[in-house]
Amino acid sequence: MPNFTRKAIKDTFIDLLNDRPLSDITVKDIVETCGINRNSFYYHFRDLPALIEEIVEEEAESIIAKYTSISSISQCLDAIIEFSSHRKRAIMHIYRSVNRDVFEHHLMNVSEYFVRQYVHSIFADEDIPEETQNTIINYYKCVCFGLTLNYLAEGMPEGQVEMIREMLEIQKSKALEIAKMIKKE
Repeated sequence: MPNFTRKAIKDTFIDLLNDRPLSDITVKDIVETCGINRNSFYYHFRDLPALIEEIVEEEAESIIAKYTSISSISQCLDAIIEFSSHRKRAIMHIYRSVNRDVFEHHLMNVSEYFVRQYVHSIFADEDIPEETQNTIINYYKCVCFGLTLNYLAEGMPEGQVEMIREMLEIQKSKALEIAKMIKKE
């Protein structure tokens, strides 16, 4: 029964978050909509930020599990954008709230995971030092993270994703070229 209640709380919260900003949602709103008492909420979650943390973490884990391999930097971005826009309205409400740091933390982790997958795949047959690979991973992780934050800040316009994807494809060959230059030094 506790897992059912926990899931009901999360689902109710997401439904509410799709309808209104986070600042307009209280524990009272959740328990009344969910049909439980406050003690049941606090049995499962310390507070609203703990609830948000769990939901965002589950979304991050879900998107990571969905992509077992990454073949391009554009695919990295696609996965990161999918994480950022799966529950578009709810994500925007979290992004525009004081709990934005929770989302950003997981966005950075998702960005690093996908970029690391990609970099390891393109350097699989190359003798590139791990330090150089980590430098490239950090660069592209920050690029994807920053581009995704900009995408969110602008309200997730559809055309922007394609423009970002094109920019990343132009840079795609640069990673290997840079790594080979560094290796020669």
